[in-house]
Amino acid sequence: MARKRIITPEKKELIRNLISEYNITSAKDLQEALKDLLGDTIQNMLEAELDEHLGYEKYESTEEAKSNYRNGYTSKTLKSSVGQVEIDIPRDRNAEFEPKIVPRYKRDISEIENKIIAMYARGMSTREINEQIQEIYGFEVSAEMVSKITDKILPEIEEWQKRPLGEVYPIVFIDAIHFSVKNDGIVGKKAIYIVLAIDIEGQKDVIGIYVGENESSKFWLSVLNDLKNRGVKDILILCADALSGIKDAINAAFPNTEYQRCIVHQIRNTLKYVSDKDRKEFARDLKRIYTAPNEKAGYDQMLEVSEKWEKKYPAAMKSWKSNWDVICPFFKYSEELRKIMYTTNTIESLNSSYRRINKSRTVFPGDQSLLKSIYLATVKITSKWTMRYKNWGLILGQLQIMFEGRI
Repeated sequence: MARKRIITPEKKELIRNLISEYNITSAKDLQEALKDLLGDTIQNMLEAELDEHLGYEKYESTEEAKSNYRNGYTSKTLKSSVGQVEIDIPRDRNAEFEPKIVPRYKRDISEIENKIIAMYARGMSTREINEQIQEIYGFEVSAEMVSKITDKILPEIEEWQKRPLGEVYPIVFIDAIHFSVKNDGIVGKKAIYIVLAIDIEGQKDVIGIYVGENESSKFWLSVLNDLKNRGVKDILILCADALSGIKDAINAAFPNTEYQRCIVHQIRNTLKYVSDKDRKEFARDLKRIYTAPNEKAGYDQMLEVSEKWEKKYPAAMKSWKSNWDVICPFFKYSEELRKIMYTTNTIESLNSSYRRINKSRTVFPGDQSLLKSIYLATVKITSKWTMRYKNWGLILGQLQIMFEGRI
């Protein structure tokens, strides 16, 4: 249930006076009023600071006034979240006054914008952002203002999306997460596809974010061609779920790339049929399959797990049987390399971050809003990825043998 806003009589009187004083009839009028009020507030704070510094108020005659006194003003233009604000910095005769509210060389007081963007990145809704800003700064921000402020990162997103990539990536994962988005007044599900790569240095990175269209060979070919246009010449192993048309697109864009049905997705797709009380045991049984020493042992384990759980969860293991032909290439890789491919931590940490956004905002007002949120969440989590994979030197040596001449 939405929290009912309580407006005190004092607030009502303040709002009435504000509307009357500035003749506010639109959001633009309100913004101009806020800019003027911000300027007056800062000016009053500066005057109070100078009073404290001098030890007496304006026009007061004291002994302190004889040793140091006011000495005019210096005009200054400040950048703020509501636009440029003109103020006059008061001076003292001895040039000892150092304002705290607006330090001498500071012209940008728009920290509020950074705070709004940070709150947006954490998945807070416009209503929650407004409540936070009102609590901290004492004024409201509209949905339009939040949008305009966060739009300032759009050039940054575009630059990030076009940034050059490495020539060779040993492993690339493609994953999807779905959100509710409103377009033309209609709410529908929209997929965001995340391209997560491991480079030849063993570092992981998100190299692409794509707002999903209808899955098809054409769509996937456009994604892979985007990677090629940004410098990617070869991908050794590409792991993905059963995405419609992706196999044909890989063959067209990177004909030498090995398409591997993603073990992470296999595990996830299996456990969605399993109740919470059995999930831990079932996951342990699945691990016996993908950690088996070879394909035959893995296949035998798969049959045993299927037989154990078939009566209770008849649909859970079907995808392992029907897709074994695209799962089994996994077994030719070393244990160290396999561990990277089946460990869910990296992908799940990304998805967890994205789901927190989805939890806070049940519906996004458009594709652009969704993209901004996903980008900010991605930047936040990838900034923590500073370590390369353990034993990467050993793994790279194995890849150089298996994919001779390509690294």
